[in-house]
Amino acid sequence: MFEIVNLKKTYVPKKGVPVEALKGIDLKFEDRGLVFILGRSGSGKSTLLHLMGGLDSITEGEVILNGVSTKNFKPADYDRYRSLYLGFVFQDYNLLSELTVEDNIALGLEVAGKKTENIEETLALVGLEGMGKRKPRELSGGQRQRVAIARAIAKDPGIILADEPTGALDEETGEAVLRLLKELSKEKLIIVVTHDRDFAREYGDRVIELSDGRVVSDTQKLA
Repeated sequence: MFEIVNLKKTYVPKKGVPVEALKGIDLKFEDRGLVFILGRSGSGKSTLLHLMGGLDSITEGEVILNGVSTKNFKPADYDRYRSLYLGFVFQDYNLLSELTVEDNIALGLEVAGKKTENIEETLALVGLEGMGKRKPRELSGGQRQRVAIARAIAKDPGIILADEPTGALDEETGEAVLRLLKELSKEKLIIVVTHDRDFAREYGDRVIELSDGRVVSDTQKLA
């Protein structure tokens, strides 16, 4: 079980007024399924994803995974949390251009302390068989995002956090990526931040909407 309790985030600039990005978020997630977090720019959706992923510091509240709270985590604890339990997918892919596809995936596995022997199987899962020796520049945008997804799932995390994964893609390619995430969500919890309401309604098992740092709606599809 993945849970967020009274999560708050305040940004304090060197000059000016502090900004409350999140104002007390409480959410519980099942172990699998495709969850979308919607909201306009500035609603707090990316901030929420970053706090869930241990990519930014929490002002107040806690994230709880399998009964373990992040409340008293040290930096090394967060490193382990990210490496072992989470996979990340970002809008801009975050691939190293000088490395091949398989080396990009292998690097992520090595950081997590995992074996690198099943990379070709992982590429097959995302429809990229035989492309391990290519460089990112030799791939289309959709293929690069599939590499990013392969890198995220290669270490077999229970949760994948995706921040605008279709934002840099055309509609057809974006739908292909979401169909892939939908298939993967049968075995994992996948949380996607997006501005695309139509995609969320079509593919989401659950749609959460934020506004001004608060949850304003939380809709779950009936099985």
